[in-house]
Amino acid sequence: MPKTPERSAIVGWGSITPIGSNPCSTWEAALSGRSGIQALHDPWCSDLATRIAGRVDESAFASLEPILRRRADRCAQLALLAARQAWGMALERVPGVDPDRVAVVIGTGIGGLSTMHEQHIQLSEGGASRVNPLTVPMLIPDAPAGQVAIDLGLHGGAHAPVSACASGAEAMMLAQMLLNDDRADLVLAGGTEAPVNRLGLVGFSAMRALSSRNDAPEQASRPYSIDRDGFVLSEGAGILAMMRDRDAPKGATLGWQLASGSSSDGHHIVAPEPQGIQASRAINDALRRADIHPEDLCAVQAHATGTSLGDLAEARAMHRSLRTVADSLPVYAPKGQLGHLLGAAGSVEAILGLQALSEGILPQSINADPLDPGVDLAVTTSEPVKLKEHQSERFMLKNAFGFGGHNISLILAAPCNKPEQLA
Repeated sequence: MPKTPERSAIVGWGSITPIGSNPCSTWEAALSGRSGIQALHDPWCSDLATRIAGRVDESAFASLEPILRRRADRCAQLALLAARQAWGMALERVPGVDPDRVAVVIGTGIGGLSTMHEQHIQLSEGGASRVNPLTVPMLIPDAPAGQVAIDLGLHGGAHAPVSACASGAEAMMLAQMLLNDDRADLVLAGGTEAPVNRLGLVGFSAMRALSSRNDAPEQASRPYSIDRDGFVLSEGAGILAMMRDRDAPKGATLGWQLASGSSSDGHHIVAPEPQGIQASRAINDALRRADIHPEDLCAVQAHATGTSLGDLAEARAMHRSLRTVADSLPVYAPKGQLGHLLGAAGSVEAILGLQALSEGILPQSINADPLDPGVDLAVTTSEPVKLKEHQSERFMLKNAFGFGGHNISLILAAPCNKPEQLA
């Protein structure tokens, strides 16, 4: 039988997304139904089939030191911005943390894609002498974790799970494992991604994964909708400060990660296993480890990217695991607003999930209506939904799936009474 882990307390969080520069503004935008998808007018994308994406406002980078703007890829810069928010919040709630006992686990699906693209252009057009000597440390996928550890002076280990679109959620799973194994007292965990550039758009477009609704950006990301035509590429980062629940000071906890489940499809490098069999195993694993039943859940936060195969596979997995509960359990698909943040999606969305649990309200899944008839779920298509209470806490299933068949499911919880600070 799976071992029941000690729950991990969330004592801080930070995020930077296409709809907000921090968790508070992102939550407010999510609740209001605002989309972060926009048309791209950069010269480099004028000839591309897809010219829409979710972008972070450039003003958010103003706080970064000039040397970091020059020497860190945008992927690492986003991680630094989110990590500083989470670390600052954690220190207010848990002062006196030993930096030697603080670990960093930051995943990414791709890493420094813009650096790779830009330096290949320099090599092709200007020759070897034009290539930046920092190319490799800027593009490697572990750079965000390393940069955060350096920036904040943390020495408890720096880790970088790379599991495509499940990377941020897998980072949260690994953080709980580090805490349960007493390898750290606090972990900054999450994901980051900066794929909105010519190479990123061309690559995903070539595999026919992207929506091409260039004339209607805000309606382009349509998870679970009958007329979805692919996901929308987005950038951003989300970092959570996690610690053992028994070590968290009274009043410091924003919510909890009860447990996580994982599996691998072993099916195809891009397409999910169509019946959701292995994704269902990840959900079942998470529920067993959390020692809760489908009936205990008050909501699901779906992976739901807006691809025809992926959305149906996830819906089937949920019915397989949750059985009749899936018929009425509210489901929120945040990518209609955020777009797909790839390796950052799991952690950015988990923060929204914890906020929803705390506030007792699940945002609307914009652009999901009309639902695909094959998606027989209670998706929040028309308006936000008030969440039911379960004793003193609410529980949510959060899914994250990635290319290659990576399946991660998290069980999140928050007290029914609203915490003092959600920002």
